Amino acid sequence: MTKLNGYKVIESRLQYIPLPTAHAIMGKISEIVNSEPVIGIMGKTGAGKSSLCNALFQGEVSPVNDVSSCTRNALRVRINTGDRYLTLIDLPGVGESQQRDREYTSLYRRLLPEVDLIIWVIKADDRVLAVDEHFYRDVLTDPYQGKVLFVINQADKIEPCHEWDFRRNQPSPLQIANIDLKVQDITRLLQPVNPVCSISVKTNWNLKEMVEVMVECLPEKSSSPVTAQLHRHLRTERVKETARNDFGSAVGGILDVVASLPVVPRPVKSLIHQIRDAVVSIARSVWDFFF
Repeated sequence: MTKLNGYKVIESRLQYIPLPTAHAIMGKISEIVNSEPVIGIMGKTGAGKSSLCNALFQGEVSPVNDVSSCTRNALRVRINTGDRYLTLIDLPGVGESQQRDREYTSLYRRLLPEVDLIIWVIKADDRVLAVDEHFYRDVLTDPYQGKVLFVINQADKIEPCHEWDFRRNQPSPLQIANIDLKVQDITRLLQPVNPVCSISVKTNWNLKEMVEVMVECLPEKSSSPVTAQLHRHLRTERVKETARNDFGSAVGGILDVVASLPVVPRPVKSLIHQIRDAVVSIARSVWDFFF
């Protein structure tokens, strides 16, 4: 099945709505289906930002224009899979020096409004989190803190690292305990809005669980386009169900907005309200056609 089939199924439920209004609704739905999400990647140098992105997203990668701030840059990378695009903004690592951190502050504040989610990567063996705390509290003020997903990477290096079970590809019980302590420390220090995830990109440990949380943290309009860019093995049933429900909710939001427009006649508003739940249900049922 194709996107065209999906559009036709939804359009069939709008057949009694005046054409201009129906076209407006379908246009907004098409914007969601074809949108290009923007993911920001933050973290200190050596935290494994690039390797995490490669592990998550498929498609061809091409640099776009650099966004400059003083002497430092934030590299935009565009990922292309078929007719879909996703933009990653690889933000410079914090904590290199006080001067550079001041430069980065203005850069981040300019970029954050356009970002759907910020994946903040922290090394599992990093014991100095003062810089992370400063940036999270003082730079990423509301509402941007709700966009942050902290990810502890390199869990295989957490002590006692020699106990990592490579045969089963999992940490030892003592390592698990220390990983949990690391999660608790970050949660207590930073008090993040979203859950803290722990992974090892090198060993592919816990990536599926992290992706499930990531998709749940995305805005409703962005979870499906991001899901479509993931490697196939990361598109678990929980990921797809979250994205499917978000897509339905986003379509419902479009109907609500259109019905609230002053130019829409009252009888049409009433009709939109009557068919809203049915259209949302249909949107969920044809999700696979689009994504």
